[in-house]
Amino acid sequence: MPWICLGLAGLLEVVWAFAMKSSKGFTLFWPSLVTLIAMVASFALLALAMRSLPLGTAYVIWTGIGAVGAFVLGIAVLGEAATPLRIVAALLIVAGMVLMKLASPG
Repeated sequence: MPWICLGLAGLLEVVWAFAMKSSKGFTLFWPSLVTLIAMVASFALLALAMRSLPLGTAYVIWTGIGAVGAFVLGIAVLGEAATPLRIVAALLIVAGMVLMKLASPG
């Protein structure tokens, strides 16, 4: 269950990052509201996961899902560049997440 909470928390981090970008600096109401709701939900699920997962593991996985998810969404939806170096960087983040999971109990 903590891993499910952590995965959902990471996905909500992607949601709030995208909504924040869409809010144009918190000048648009609905994207700003989505940002705040997704942030609170993401932090709450992260806190639940941290009840039984090590701090370092939970935080690395949470930020990694958010970083790589935002990167992919930026390419797919916002037309951001998918250069070879950026792709390698994202793959290194994923590799770090996998290693952290393999090295952690639970």
